[in-house]
Amino acid sequence: MSDYSRLLSPLDLGHTQLKNRVIMGSMHTGLEDRFWQFPKLAAYFAERARGGVGLIVTGGFNPNRRGWFYPLAGTFNSRLDVRNHRLVTDAVHREGGKIVLQVLHAGRYSYHPFSGSASAIKSPINPFKPKALSTREVRRTVQDFARTAALAKQAGYDGVEIMGSEGYLINQFTAPRTNKRTDQYGGSAENRRRFPVEIVAETRRRCGDDFIVMYRLSAIDLVPDGCTREEVLALAREVEGAGASLINTGIGWHEARVPTIVTSVPRAAFAEITKQIKDQVSIPVVASNRINDPDVAEDILANGWADAVSMARPMLADPEFVRKTEQGRVDEINTCIACNQACLDHTFELKRASCLVNPRACHETELVYLKTAKPKRVAVVGAGPAGLACATVAAERGHRVTLFDQADAIGGQFNMAKRIPGKEEFYHTLRYFQRRLEVTGVELRLGQRVTTEELQQQGFDEIVVATGVVPRTPSIPGVDHAKVVSYVDVLQGKVEVGEKVAIIGAGGIGFDVAEFLAEAPREGHQPLPEWLDEWGVDFTSDARGGLVEPEPPKPQRHLYLLQRKDSSVGKGLNKTSGWVHRATLKQRQVEMLPGCDYQKVDDQGLHLTVNGEARLLDVDHVVLCAGQEPLKELYREGEENLHLIGGAQLAAELDAKRAIRQGAELAAAL
Repeated sequence: MSDYSRLLSPLDLGHTQLKNRVIMGSMHTGLEDRFWQFPKLAAYFAERARGGVGLIVTGGFNPNRRGWFYPLAGTFNSRLDVRNHRLVTDAVHREGGKIVLQVLHAGRYSYHPFSGSASAIKSPINPFKPKALSTREVRRTVQDFARTAALAKQAGYDGVEIMGSEGYLINQFTAPRTNKRTDQYGGSAENRRRFPVEIVAETRRRCGDDFIVMYRLSAIDLVPDGCTREEVLALAREVEGAGASLINTGIGWHEARVPTIVTSVPRAAFAEITKQIKDQVSIPVVASNRINDPDVAEDILANGWADAVSMARPMLADPEFVRKTEQGRVDEINTCIACNQACLDHTFELKRASCLVNPRACHETELVYLKTAKPKRVAVVGAGPAGLACATVAAERGHRVTLFDQADAIGGQFNMAKRIPGKEEFYHTLRYFQRRLEVTGVELRLGQRVTTEELQQQGFDEIVVATGVVPRTPSIPGVDHAKVVSYVDVLQGKVEVGEKVAIIGAGGIGFDVAEFLAEAPREGHQPLPEWLDEWGVDFTSDARGGLVEPEPPKPQRHLYLLQRKDSSVGKGLNKTSGWVHRATLKQRQVEMLPGCDYQKVDDQGLHLTVNGEARLLDVDHVVLCAGQEPLKELYREGEENLHLIGGAQLAAELDAKRAIRQGAELAAAL
């Protein structure tokens, strides 16, 4: 058992003490925006408090309507809202937890035409141009922040987090990129810092000394014309002087072209930045971004880089993260894989957030795993994501479950995903499910192919078909040529791929295969210095935003990524991570060609037309990533005790989020 004595030690904030150094960072769920959803929000936070986290930070609440994320988004500026928030704070306090309310003004990120910012400069990720706030409006906004903090105190919150990071309004004042003002809130760096310092000071004045005031500081902007390192450190000192209890570090703006939270970002990549701030102030400083493992968190604290660690998405993935760490059950933690598919992607699509590896997240009152009064014998065929979720939840509820798979290891398609550079976290999902099978008592039978008749003869009450997919072979003349290989064989290392490769199909799998073939093989995560060079980030530079000239690695192969559709290649990828994949392939000089019509494959290579123009790609191999077909030969329509889930039900783009959710929902209903 590892020593987590620093992570689990109390943190003294003067007037109060946190029971450990783990902070659940802010994550907007969508439940904040409608008062009738507050009982669900309360259940969501209560489960994390019960799991032992030291401090919870809510999703952002706007201090006024101009600061809305979008029309009618969650706003806390009236005493009428206090009662609803009491549902949340009372639920957390009953479980022995502490909770602070994040106060956030979106500024030019507000998705409505009445937004306001430091200056009238439109964001590249928003169609609405903001109005420049007048000096009087700036002062009124300072009061609005403080009023929301005072209301939060009335509602029972232990404090507030003032959101000064990620490119939101306060950050728009601190950076010359967005602040072109000529009054006392613009011009010099000191003037640009005036707005956040006044907010912290007024919040402390209104709320008194017995109240947590955490400031979310943009530790590195990662945008051109952002703040310099010295300006960031000066703001940290002034925020402390204005009365902040602690500083939480935020990394990058939403419009930054440097990834900060996707799975390819090395773990604890920005801890060094936190250390720079910690050296400047005497109040506790919190490290954030890509911290999803207790060993990583403990190392950060042991090295003196921070006083606490913030983990938002890891608390979606496993609300018992802290409790399992305390009890020596780290191998049972459901590790966040930083995929963003059910959390941030949902948020930006105005859907309720959840978690790919934990579909109960934000659905605690709806997806309930009650113990069954009538245990059944359940056969689950297929140990991919859908089958694993179904088998373990059913067994947790008390059913006697047997899990079959013809392969010699669990995981299904995850065993290929984990091989993709930047997706090493999938190893931890498989580790988690392997341990869950043991803990819940699922009988695992690998290397065994079964039929429906055999299962029925063995007396199973319920049979779940989760047999996944098989790759689809497109109808192209010469598709049986020796040059043509399946993505499965490529990712499993069954073929030695040549130096020039065409990839047919530019969906998620096509991009994964392109990244796999473009990079040199390595063990584990990309080393941090190499990652920083690739994306042009320097923690010690005085350059604004911390940006320097990128130095991408030399591509390993000449790759073509092809698709039939005329739309931009990769347009259908996930909203918050798709741009990273597109940028990565561009850095590796992958030629991405839409509008392809494949003619044939022969000894010369791949013959095709691209937007009507004939081309011959002289390639060594053609990799097929042209979709999948359901593998459901065990399923027979109409039989009551037969159930079909995951890719076996719907193979359109491999969707682990849907597969795991379906498996859990079916198991909860058995």
